[in-house]
Amino acid sequence: MRLLIIEDDFAFANTLRNGLRTNFVVDVAYSCKEGRTLLEANHYDCLILDLTLPDGHGRDICRQLRERKNAMPVLILSGKDAIDTKVELLDIGADDYLTKPFHLSELQARIRALTRRKSHMVAVAPILRAGDLSLDPERREVKRADAVVSLRRKEFDILEYLLRNQGRVVTRTMILDHVWAGEMEPFTNAVDVHMKYLRDQVDRPYSHKLLKTVHGVGHMIDNH
Repeated sequence: MRLLIIEDDFAFANTLRNGLRTNFVVDVAYSCKEGRTLLEANHYDCLILDLTLPDGHGRDICRQLRERKNAMPVLILSGKDAIDTKVELLDIGADDYLTKPFHLSELQARIRALTRRKSHMVAVAPILRAGDLSLDPERREVKRADAVVSLRRKEFDILEYLLRNQGRVVTRTMILDHVWAGEMEPFTNAVDVHMKYLRDQVDRPYSHKLLKTVHGVGHMIDNH
C-alpha cells in the first residue's frame, strides 16, 4: 500500500514517513507543485495532506482530485481546530480530518479505516468505449485492441473527457476548463501538444482513426 504525504514541515514530514514506512510505502512532497507532480506520476492508496503549503493551499489539491473523479482517500492534517474549517474540507471532498498534535497510532488507525472502506466500495464508474478503444476510469487504464496504451495524466484526462462527450465536438476552452480546472493556466498550445501525444499513442498504430480534429473548433471521438 502506497501513501503520499504533502507537508511543508521537513522534520514533521520525515517523522511521519519514518513512523509509517514499517507498514506502507511512503512518498513525501513538501509543496503543492511537488505533490501534484507525484500524484500525476503515481497511484496512491491514500493522501495525507497538510493545508498550509508554501505555494498554495491543500484544499485546492483536494478539490481538484474530486473534480477529476479521483476517489483516493484524503486525510487532512492541520493545526486548525475550527469547526468551520473541518466542515469546509469535508464538504470539498476530504474523507477525514486529524488535528495536530496527534499520536502516530491514531493516524495509522485512520489510514487503515480509510483504505479498508475504499476496498469495500463497489466500483460504479463504467468502462468507456469507442470501437476497440476502452478506458477504465477506476483503474485509470486505457486499451486499444486489447493492448494497454500508456498515457500521462493529462492525456488520460483529455481522453476520458472526449469519450464522455463521444460524437460531440469539444472546444479547446472546454478541455482547458475541465482538465486544468483550478490550476495555473497552461501555455497557450497545451491542448494541441497533448492531443498530438494522444493521437500518437491511441491512433497512429491503427488504420481506423478515432480522434478527429475539427479545424478552428476543437476535437472529438468519432467511431464512424
